Amino acid sequence: MQKKYSIKKILQIMWMSMRQYRLLVFAMLALGMIANMFAVIIPLFYKQFFDVLALSTPVPDRVPVLMHLLFIIFAFNGFGWLCWRVVIFVGNELQPRIKTHLETRSFSYLLDHSYTFFSNAFVGSLVRKVHRLASAFEKLVDEVQWNLLALFVIVIGDLIVLFLRDVRLGMVLALCVALIAAFNIMFATWKLKYDYEKSKLDSESTAVMADALTNSVTIKLFTSELHERGLFQNVMNRWQKAQIRLWHFEGYAEAFQAGLMVLAEFVMMYVAIQLWQRGEVTIGDFALIQSFMIGIFQRVWNLGKSVRHIYEAFADAAEMVEILEMPHEVKDYPKAKILVVSDAVIAFDQVTFKFNQTRSVLNGLSMQIAPHEKIALVGPSGAGKSTITKLLMRFYDVESGKILIDGQNIAKVTQNSLRANISMVPQEPILFHRSLMDNIRYGRPDATDEEVFEAARRAKCHEFIMELQEGYDTFVGERGIKLSGGERQRIAIARAILKNAPILVLDEATSSLDSESESLIQAALDELMKGKTTIVIAHRLSTIMRMDRIVVIDGGQVVDSGTHDQLLQKQGIYKKLWEIQAGGFIE
Repeated sequence: MQKKYSIKKILQIMWMSMRQYRLLVFAMLALGMIANMFAVIIPLFYKQFFDVLALSTPVPDRVPVLMHLLFIIFAFNGFGWLCWRVVIFVGNELQPRIKTHLETRSFSYLLDHSYTFFSNAFVGSLVRKVHRLASAFEKLVDEVQWNLLALFVIVIGDLIVLFLRDVRLGMVLALCVALIAAFNIMFATWKLKYDYEKSKLDSESTAVMADALTNSVTIKLFTSELHERGLFQNVMNRWQKAQIRLWHFEGYAEAFQAGLMVLAEFVMMYVAIQLWQRGEVTIGDFALIQSFMIGIFQRVWNLGKSVRHIYEAFADAAEMVEILEMPHEVKDYPKAKILVVSDAVIAFDQVTFKFNQTRSVLNGLSMQIAPHEKIALVGPSGAGKSTITKLLMRFYDVESGKILIDGQNIAKVTQNSLRANISMVPQEPILFHRSLMDNIRYGRPDATDEEVFEAARRAKCHEFIMELQEGYDTFVGERGIKLSGGERQRIAIARAILKNAPILVLDEATSSLDSESESLIQAALDELMKGKTTIVIAHRLSTIMRMDRIVVIDGGQVVDSGTHDQLLQKQGIYKKLWEIQAGGFIE
């Protein structure tokens, strides 16, 4: 495991979710220790039991003693049973709560990551990592509670008893346990890199599958089923090799460990026989030794698996911990204020932005948008039009310069208050796999049903919704796949109408519509834009002509500005774009 995602860091993150239940956690561990102590105490009474059986006194004289010992053993077993029942009950209550806290915290932290983070990540892989962290916690707790804690208590207790009974017996058992435990720990540590490799391949296979299923329509369009199967088969073949290699390693380790245990039992019983021959141990001691060895070997045998499972859990958790330790790229200023919008004046002041050191997008861009002014951003592909709107939404932070809304630097206000004052309708709207009512109401969660209906009417989608069998309760499918492109666009516009923010950003919101739908939507957009400061990334002539001003972007700068007629009178980029237009589009 990489050093930056150390075991200590993983445990710290898990402890943050456990901390509020720490008293119950410690109580559960204490009860577990008490229950395991009975596994040390009870064999002492079995030793007495067999010693009494071996006496030469009359049987009737021995029966009361044997019954007394039997009832003591029964009582201890009963106490142990009660302790385990309480441990299981508390664990059943605690683990789901802590796992829920881990998953919700991971989900919340993921949501606060930047636009860039999600652009570079597979959604399916992220989902898998969140669940893995919680599963890793459950695996760790189970191994500690049921194996490591029992091993610690039973081995220490048994060794103390044997050392008190005969130092030589204690020394032999201690040496055997130490050899087996050391081998298991060293093997598990050595194998960790292979566990981590398999964990990464597991995440990769999930990511490849999710990516393909998300783009299933594209795969069908390009008849790429065989290609996608090949990609998935490739990663699964690598996972298969990694898994087989791990299981072979574990098989070799278990074979070696079993050999050590056979040898240890032989040595232990050999020494005991020599001591019995000299009269230094009794028949009951053989029962005690055998009981201790069975208990210890069972625990030590599980130690190998426990250590391996623990390291596997650390490997699984490491990928999510990596994300939790990754600083958010876009963060609120420590003393960020709430954005207050009155006139909705937007100003870009010498804004510079680069995606990386070799790809400069905006180079000292400056422009101002007046209150309630509607502007269109036009320019060649890659000029920086979409980047301008993303910077306004603060999906990225500017490299230098500043963006102001009513004189307030957006870098110094909270992201939530900034985005609450901006409605955006993207070119390709993505809907939730929820009902149409939920998708439209997303613009303003406290809106009434009637307000949702009114927004839908203004967006010209109420009619087609009512024609659906379940109306507003219709689920739209993942990413809105059950709807046509134009229908999705109108739902997104209805959502923006309902939000009613003072600033409106349209990424050519009519581009997915046919002419009939566009004519219906355009009237709604005109109404939507009234009284709002509006930025439109425009390609269609019908959209451009409705704007107060056209701003031409090229090379990351404003190179021209004016009305459609003014710009056509100049021999500039806009006129060149106009001359190559086709079908009402500027590309």
